[in-house]
Amino acid sequence: MSDTVLPVRGAAPYDVVIGTDLADRLPAILGADVQRVAVVFPDALAERVRPLLAVLGAGHDVLPLPVPDGERAKTPEVAASCWDVLGEAGFTRSDAVVTYGGGATTDLGGFVAATWLRGVRVVHVPTTLLAMVDAAVGGKTGVNTRSGKNLVGSFHEPAGVLCDLASLRSLPRAELVAGLGEVIKCGFIADPRILALVEGTDPDDLTADSPVLRELVERAIQVKIDVVVSDLRETGGAEGHPGREVLNYGHTMAHAIERAEDYSVRHGEAVALGCVYVAELAHRAGTLSREVADRHRTAFAHVGLPTTYAGTSFEELHAAMKVDKKARGSQLRFVVLTELAAPTVLAGPSEDDLRAAYDVLAGTERKLDA
Repeated sequence: MSDTVLPVRGAAPYDVVIGTDLADRLPAILGADVQRVAVVFPDALAERVRPLLAVLGAGHDVLPLPVPDGERAKTPEVAASCWDVLGEAGFTRSDAVVTYGGGATTDLGGFVAATWLRGVRVVHVPTTLLAMVDAAVGGKTGVNTRSGKNLVGSFHEPAGVLCDLASLRSLPRAELVAGLGEVIKCGFIADPRILALVEGTDPDDLTADSPVLRELVERAIQVKIDVVVSDLRETGGAEGHPGREVLNYGHTMAHAIERAEDYSVRHGEAVALGCVYVAELAHRAGTLSREVADRHRTAFAHVGLPTTYAGTSFEELHAAMKVDKKARGSQLRFVVLTELAAPTVLAGPSEDDLRAAYDVLAGTERKLDA
């Protein structure tokens, strides 16, 4: 099957390429003027990144930048260590960064590229489903702090994104399933065809070489492209649409759960829980039908994602949600649905509704009927 090219036509246009064995495309995306390339990759992928390093090494000076695995990489300290290496190497504005790995590596490497000399070229080569449909597209970069997730960051669009589906063949099944959390989220907020594909497919058939999985990847990426092109910096959409904020559907609770679990919960798993929570919250606030709220639970459960969570108290999660980026002052804001693909913002829900929705998520309270 030929490669799929999805153009991102914002202020700084680039392409997202979806296919297999895409490394040979990388030098052209970097451009003829780039001589030195820093490649940010997690320690766990030190062997798998070698073919990409070889492709780059044929025409560039390559500076490997191994970082810790997963969210342990997304700290100011790791970013500072990368800056130190770039400084010692004399990295200039005409040089470039390539990220190779999952969402945490993409976020960190993008942040390093965004902040070094106030911005150098970056190309993302995501190796997980989650990174392909989420972190690699849209230009959001960042690191975590003790106060919360992604609270320090910047917008820095890549020069290109290479989604090599062949890299998913060696992805642990649990990681692939977790990536479906962000895919299904896109179905609820913008493209119900995604939900129909997921619900109508045996989860065991969603493999790296599955045509259905490829369509899901393409559709989820297109959802994100459509949103970020119209609202790159999350300033708001037109006619009441939340704009880029819609991509954070379910994320207020998801980030709180991740923090409470010291990031041991996979992001896509936390997103599934967050979406189930916010759907129940929307139903209690009167914006969403019981049918669509329940569909959240069944869609995520269909692929094996968690739909209940009682790992910590409501009070701890509530406190974490208050420092979420979408909060305004002391007021919590949630992206909610009024129906499928019809998002809006619920600002300042009552604590009674917040707590009751958590109790349903925790399995300790009966769901509110229609």
